[in-house]
Amino acid sequence: MPLFLIAGAAVAIGLFASWAWEAYRHRVRLEGLELRIHVNGIRGKSTVTRILAGLLREAGYVTVGKSTGTFAAVIDPDGNDIPIVRRGPPTILEQISVIRRHVTPDVDALVIECMAINPVYQEVSESKIVRSNIGVLTNVREDHQDVMGESLRDIARSLMSTCPVDGTLITAEQNPAIRRVILREAAARGTQVVFADPSLVTDEDLARFDYVAFPDNVAIGLALARLLGIPREVAMRGMVKAPPDPGVLRMRDLRIGSKRVTWANLFAVNDRESMIAAMEKVAAYRTDATTTVGILNNRPDRERRAVQFADIAVSDLSFDRLVTFGAFEELVTDRLVDLGYPLDRIINLGDRSRPSLDEILERAVLAMPTPHVLLVGFVNIHTEQAEMLMSYLEHEAEPYPTSARGPT
Repeated sequence: MPLFLIAGAAVAIGLFASWAWEAYRHRVRLEGLELRIHVNGIRGKSTVTRILAGLLREAGYVTVGKSTGTFAAVIDPDGNDIPIVRRGPPTILEQISVIRRHVTPDVDALVIECMAINPVYQEVSESKIVRSNIGVLTNVREDHQDVMGESLRDIARSLMSTCPVDGTLITAEQNPAIRRVILREAAARGTQVVFADPSLVTDEDLARFDYVAFPDNVAIGLALARLLGIPREVAMRGMVKAPPDPGVLRMRDLRIGSKRVTWANLFAVNDRESMIAAMEKVAAYRTDATTTVGILNNRPDRERRAVQFADIAVSDLSFDRLVTFGAFEELVTDRLVDLGYPLDRIINLGDRSRPSLDEILERAVLAMPTPHVLLVGFVNIHTEQAEMLMSYLEHEAEPYPTSARGPT
């Protein structure tokens, strides 16, 4: 046999042996864990990952979490964030490296957020990488239809790719038709389903968080606690102490010129149901002296979402003014007007005009007719205008004095 063939065969055998050894060591790490929790869903994955890790820490489990969300990080057993530095586009192989580096023999539990959108990659993440014994499906919403399917049932089946085999699945999904899909898919895997009940979460529970918490997310944590025999108060204490994802809804009261501005960063919210739920929370900040301004922030690769949210802004929400950021300004403006929204209340501040920060503040805030402006950003996170505005509002703007706020 020629020498180059022998050398090639030796290299191939060596690579295969190295891969097989690493795969074996990965399985050993996983099998040493009492709890392997894989969190999937359309909304709330990062928050749920973090609060589940928090409640397990509070209950005495040595726990490693991994959140993708707004800020990709490993959450260590002390609850500290370790940022993930990527040298290229994110891939599901990141999950393997997180487990290799952070799941040591003393770790009891892993809570890991699903990174994949494509159901094929979701299935690989579950069956080859995480091999969970507890799965979490936060909810099923219309998003990523290009890869998950057009209908909610299709999306539910796609998301169930991370359902464990012979394990337990916890979900806060409330839609009866989607629950039936979840039950069928889980039964095919020999997995029992636990339906988290948001009605068990009280207003007092939610008030303990220093951000706007949603009952469905907290209900998933309480369902996990019941499953593991963790006392309710221990679970609540752990969830409240968990460091939140930077993308959680926090209301900020700011002074811009002569205006009091209440800022609600909902740029990460991009489905109808979640937006309606978030706006129900935000509504408490309105008074008779408030102008409510919604910012439709549209990425150039999300035309369908831009049109959908123009519909939602008019049909399901209530804004006194609508501002367009990013792409598709003419398309979105035409859609808003076709739906009956007044043209003179639409402010175009996106890619066509490339406004400065001063112009954005002048037209979207200072020109409003009332002393209080409730400013709400939604649809997408990343555009030039949104990033410029967020940087100012969250790092530079002056807080509004508490003594001057008056009733809300």
